[in-house]
Amino acid sequence: MTGEKEDTAKKEKAELKVTGMTCATCAVTIEKSLLGVEGVTKAEVNLGLERAVVEFDPKKAKAADLQKAVTDAGYELVPERVILRIGGMTCATCVETNEAALKGLPGVLGASVNLGAEKAYVTYIPTLVTVADMRRAIEEVGYQFLGVEGEETGDLEREARAKDLKGKLTRSVVGLALGFALMVVMLLNPPLPIPLGIFLFIVATPFFAYLAYPIFLQAYRALRNRVLNMDVMYSMGIGVAYGASVLGTFGIVLTSDFMFYETALMLAGFLMLGRYLEARAKGRTSDAIRKLVDLAPKMATVLRSGAETEIPAADVVPGDVVVVKPGGRIPVDGEVVDGESYVDESMITGEPIPSLKKKGTPVVGGTLSTNGVLEFRATRVGKATVLAQIIRLVEDAQGSKPPVQRIADRAVTWFIPTVLTIALATFAFWYYLAGETLLFALTALISVLVIACPCALGLATPTAVTVGIGRGAELGVLIKHGDALEIPERITTVVFDKTGTLTVGKPRVTDLVPAGITADSLLSLAAGVERNSQHPLARAIVAEAKRRGLPRGESTGFDTIGGKGVVARVLGEEVLVGNRALLADRGIPLGGEIGERVTALEAEGKTVMVVSAGGQVAGLVAVADTLKGSAAETVRRLKAMNLGVLMITGDNARTAGAIARQIGIDRVLAEVLPAGKAGEVKRLQGEGEVIAFVGDGINDAPALAQADLGVAIGSGTDVAIESGDIVLVRDNLIDVVAAIELSRKVMSRIKQNLFWAFAYNTALLPVAAGLLWPLFGISFRPEYAGFAMAMSSVTVVSLSLLLKGYIPPARRVPTGGKDHGD
Repeated sequence: MTGEKEDTAKKEKAELKVTGMTCATCAVTIEKSLLGVEGVTKAEVNLGLERAVVEFDPKKAKAADLQKAVTDAGYELVPERVILRIGGMTCATCVETNEAALKGLPGVLGASVNLGAEKAYVTYIPTLVTVADMRRAIEEVGYQFLGVEGEETGDLEREARAKDLKGKLTRSVVGLALGFALMVVMLLNPPLPIPLGIFLFIVATPFFAYLAYPIFLQAYRALRNRVLNMDVMYSMGIGVAYGASVLGTFGIVLTSDFMFYETALMLAGFLMLGRYLEARAKGRTSDAIRKLVDLAPKMATVLRSGAETEIPAADVVPGDVVVVKPGGRIPVDGEVVDGESYVDESMITGEPIPSLKKKGTPVVGGTLSTNGVLEFRATRVGKATVLAQIIRLVEDAQGSKPPVQRIADRAVTWFIPTVLTIALATFAFWYYLAGETLLFALTALISVLVIACPCALGLATPTAVTVGIGRGAELGVLIKHGDALEIPERITTVVFDKTGTLTVGKPRVTDLVPAGITADSLLSLAAGVERNSQHPLARAIVAEAKRRGLPRGESTGFDTIGGKGVVARVLGEEVLVGNRALLADRGIPLGGEIGERVTALEAEGKTVMVVSAGGQVAGLVAVADTLKGSAAETVRRLKAMNLGVLMITGDNARTAGAIARQIGIDRVLAEVLPAGKAGEVKRLQGEGEVIAFVGDGINDAPALAQADLGVAIGSGTDVAIESGDIVLVRDNLIDVVAAIELSRKVMSRIKQNLFWAFAYNTALLPVAAGLLWPLFGISFRPEYAGFAMAMSSVTVVSLSLLLKGYIPPARRVPTGGKDHGD
């Protein structure tokens, strides 16, 4: 269907990828929603291709308006996403400048810039804007475009970074050395063939031009784009120092007392030294990502026509048989078809002990085969591999902004105008009100302009987030977004799902209690019904029948009764396999000796399934799941952190209570149907609890989403990327504690960073403005201000880098690898 509006304005055409459509009415709905956007003149939706082609007036409608129209209609627009590397950023205003430049491009839906990682995370519509457009936008506001993350730009980026660092270091050495030399000359005042002022002017001017050029250039670009950033402030500070010196040298307005040549050079030198140290430190914040990227080998050896052939890893397709020799890295995910080897999976799972891989076991791309030759069939390649998913998840998280950053963002918005006001007020007070000399007032003005720097404020959060989330990835704790860092501080209760979370998830038959038939007949009857189910309890019954070599009868009319059991017809009779509630629904009595056995088995922590045939109880099948080895220790540590611990399960209260007591949990929600878990979490939240829900990431998705913090336990080969706010790669419960400890540590470091960022300015701004002068005769020289300014950023980045070596207390004592039970 096509809708048109008369419009003579210049049109843009966008092709949108839309998901969620199922029929022709979906296409009509989306078209109508798009045509309702002001400026849209035409909309065509292709259901088969899941594409919408839109013509619109870019002056009236933006890309975000089109996205909103699609989502308002109940569908999802799928944009492209790119991560850009940006060089030359130094402070929070640089972040704002680049975000504004990128968001101003037509077709860009969102842009988030991480100062610490020096990356921009951009979502966009490719038919409206290209990466080349983004590059131009970045360069036009005065910053360096270093390439696209994921492309082969590593060498170019390293060369650009090395050149930038060398330039900053050279300028800092020149500025500080020459500034100190001129200071000595001014103090000694040796005999010179020309006046001292002229000598200083001749020597200082070319070096000042060399030192100040990049600062003034950035300031010019910022002002041209109507942005006030720190380069504008620095330019004013060193510009006033140099300009006053020139005026004093030639007796224009000022006298020879106004000689700040050494100050101007040292200020520029300290500024470059600070930026050099900051850039060098920032280059280390994304080490975790680079290590993960480097894990993926570029080449792979595959079997083609019986012979080994080396091809680019990117060309491997599912079904290829890949050969990995000792010491080689596995290029893609797959399943071993021949050979044995111990594989080091530490960089993926955080588990230091290599695991044995043999026929039938899965392998993960990026892991290291240590001692044997493996042949495996590729199952997931390219962006579908576990390693690629982890890298994408970590990049997304590093690009997100936790709510605490709003404090810094709000502060930076007002920072520079406030400092300019303070600087002018300082000059006016000392010169006009206090009656101090013009020299003193000017010195105080320069000191205030130089000392005030929001760089540390802008670096406080993103550097800690980048390093902390990267450290989490190394430990096998994948934090999906910034919000997940803050929530652990507020958690009051941790809710655990039972099956597959607290337990291994591989139950086995422990007891058979027949009633009127043999034990083998009972098991065979139950297995004949359960063979149609994928539930872990059903698989345990079928596996036990297979182990005993028993026939599994044919069944028809199989049906599942949610949370209660299953029903089918065997030899014309209705057979039920389920819990007490299922039998009660069907009016089948459960009493006497058989009822007592049910109670006794449940008291032992076993799940009891009653088998009924033809309306009569045929017996009981008891199944027990093994608790994970680290369950009790995890509960103990959580309680030591003053957190409540609760277990939720579909088991009956008696069985659930017995299991909970074994690991120290005293709060249990039993007989909760799978669909009811999210409702129970919501109820707890309504009582004022802040809930972390721990589940397997698949069956528990609604509860994970409802909880304040969803923690999905995955495994090295099956990371539940889509579930939860935190994904634990290792199948080890102790990592629940480690994740909370890591999150709290990162938040603690962010708060420390913010404290020091504010402290430098709060403490030194008044000193620079001359607060101590009337009482103690102490003033703050501009060069000292420049040094303090440089150290503020270095302090914040250095504190963040300390997170690289952080080990959560829960991980300091070895607790074994994957939980397989005791």
